[in-house]
Amino acid sequence: MLSFVGIAPHPPLVIPAVGRGELARVENTVQALKELSRRVKAAVPERLVVITPHGPILDRGIAVPAADLISGDFSSFGAPQVKLSFRLDQDLLRLLEEEVEKGGSLSPLVPVPQFRRLDHGAAVPLYYLEQEGVPLEGLHLTFGFLPYRDLFAFGQALRRAIERCRRPTAVIASADLSHRLIPGAPAGYTPRGAEFDRLLVRLLQEGKVEAILNLDPELVEEAGECGLRSIIIALGCAGEGARAEVLSYEGPFGVGYLIAVLSTEAAREEEPPGGKIKPNPARLARQSLEHYLRHGKLLEPPEPLPPELARPCGAFVSIKSLDGELRGCIGTVEPTRRRAAEEIIANAVSAGLSDPRFPPVSSEELEHLKFSVDLLTPLERVRDFRELDPRRYGVLVRRGGRSGLLLPDLEGIDTVEQQISIARRKAGLGPEEPVDIYRFQVIRYHEREE
Repeated sequence: MLSFVGIAPHPPLVIPAVGRGELARVENTVQALKELSRRVKAAVPERLVVITPHGPILDRGIAVPAADLISGDFSSFGAPQVKLSFRLDQDLLRLLEEEVEKGGSLSPLVPVPQFRRLDHGAAVPLYYLEQEGVPLEGLHLTFGFLPYRDLFAFGQALRRAIERCRRPTAVIASADLSHRLIPGAPAGYTPRGAEFDRLLVRLLQEGKVEAILNLDPELVEEAGECGLRSIIIALGCAGEGARAEVLSYEGPFGVGYLIAVLSTEAAREEEPPGGKIKPNPARLARQSLEHYLRHGKLLEPPEPLPPELARPCGAFVSIKSLDGELRGCIGTVEPTRRRAAEEIIANAVSAGLSDPRFPPVSSEELEHLKFSVDLLTPLERVRDFRELDPRRYGVLVRRGGRSGLLLPDLEGIDTVEQQISIARRKAGLGPEEPVDIYRFQVIRYHEREE
C-alpha cells in the first residue's frame, strides 16, 4: 500500500561532508530534509521508490537499473567516504511493468545495463532517509522526456502497482526547482525563475494538478528546472486532489530547494479528534481571531503542530475583504514567541483588532474576510541592490530605533527602488538618510478554497 509521497531536492552541499562551511546557508533545507525523513520513517515503509532526474534519461521511456543493487558515493563532490547502496525490488518492478502494459499507451520501463551507479539526484534524499533508519530497497526510476500527461498516467500506474504489492511503500520525487533565481546562479539569472518557483509551489499547495500539467512551456524552459517531471509522476501516484504541505523552500545559491509532503485532499481536510482543524497557517489565523472575539482570550495552539509551525519564526497575518481590500495587517519580523503557531495566533488577533489604520473587525464580518499568513526567513544584511528582487525578497530598512518593512511580491511593487522608497517612508526616513537594509523571504499561505 502507498504510505507516503514526498518531494525532496538534491543539492550535494546539504551532505555535511560536502557542504562543510556552506551548510549553515541551507539550514532550513537540512532541517526540513530531516523532518521529511522522520515522517517517512513514521509511515513504516518496507519499500521505497525514488524518482530522479539524474539517472539515464530516455526520450520514450522510464529508465530503471538492470542490476539488483546499485551503489554510489559523493567522490565527485569531494566526499568519497560517504557511500550508499540501494537494492532493487524485482517483485515490485514486475508489478509496475504489468500495470504499464495494461495502460497500453503508457511509456515502457527500460532496463539500462550500464546503469549501475547511484546518481546524486537519488543519493542526496536517500542519505537523509538512511540516517533516519529507513530501509533503502525498492525502485529507482528516472523520468523520460515525455508529455506531462504521460508521466502523470505513469504515476497512476505506479500507485496501482504499489497497492497490488501490499507492502507499505514510500515515494520520493527528487526535484530541484529553478536554477536561475539570482545573479550568478548555475544556469544564469532570469526573473522568470522565481516566477516559476512561486507559481509551482502555490499550485502544489492548492492541489491544482490540471494547472501544473498545463504550465506555460516557455516559463518552464526559462526557469531551468530539473524536477518538474519527478513531481508530476509523484502527483499521479498521490492520487485525486493531491495537495502539498510545504516543509521548506529556499534558494540561497540560486537554485530552488523545495521539501514537501503530498497528500490527498481528503486526508488534509480530515478533522482530527477534539474538533480542532488541522492547522493550515491561514486557517489558524482565522480560527485565532474568531476564538478571541467569542471568548476574549488567545487560542491554545492545536497539537500536534506541523514542523513549519513548531519552530520559531517571524510571521505576518493579513486580512482582506473578499474583493481584495486590506482590512488589517500585523506581523513580527523576528520571532517573539517559542513557536510560529503562537506568533500567528497573537498576530491574527492584533491584525483584526489593533491595526491603527482600520476599525476593529467584528464577528459579523468574519465570513466576508479572507486571511493569509507569511512565515519569514531570518533577516540577511544587504550591501548591494543587486541582491534584492521585490518579487522574491521582502525588505527591512533600519536606522537607530526606526524601521520600515515591506513584504515581497506585492501588487504594484515592481522595482527595488519602489520597494526601498516605500519602506523608507514607513520608517519615517528621508530618501538620502543612511540606512541598514535587510532582506528576507516568505512562505505565503492562503486559505484553501472550499
